[in-house]
Amino acid sequence: MSDVSVGLFYGSTTCYTEMAAEKIKAHIESLCPLLKISMFNIKDTPLSDIEQYDVVLLGISTWDFGELQEDWESHWNDIGTVNFTNKQAAIFGLGDQLGYADWFQDAVGMLHDVIVPNGAEMVGYWPNQGYDFTASKALTEDGEFFVGLSLDDENQFDETDARIAAWCEQILEELKLLPALT
Repeated sequence: MSDVSVGLFYGSTTCYTEMAAEKIKAHIESLCPLLKISMFNIKDTPLSDIEQYDVVLLGISTWDFGELQEDWESHWNDIGTVNFTNKQAAIFGLGDQLGYADWFQDAVGMLHDVIVPNGAEMVGYWPNQGYDFTASKALTEDGEFFVGLSLDDENQFDETDARIAAWCEQILEELKLLPALT
């Protein structure tokens, strides 16, 4: 397990995505102590660094009317040039389902739609139950799942830790990295 490299890349304006990234890193490393995650704020790190990792976790938030977080927006052209071939990827995002119900988690869907054609093998799709929104670019074609973990610290802060814990276990199982508990 220690030979798998994991990079966690996020953009964060108000620190909520950064705090979620820190919780994800801590939870995965507590479940798999031999697995070390390298964490990067994309404000200070070129997205081309993604190519150094086997598994990539990407954190993004949706702003206002379906807009990208500012660091992702300023590097948006770069993400399209990253080669995700032979990489497994998972996305987590933050959004406001009540204030922006027509655009909930749109940035997650936009990021997904850029990295999949570049070869990413996606893990971590998340059920859309327990949310109250009208529309989202982050939904799978059948509408049953988000294409990544969806967090709403504005309206459902009390659900964040449990969702992160469940998602971390889910992606570790999908990646076949969860150690046997027997």
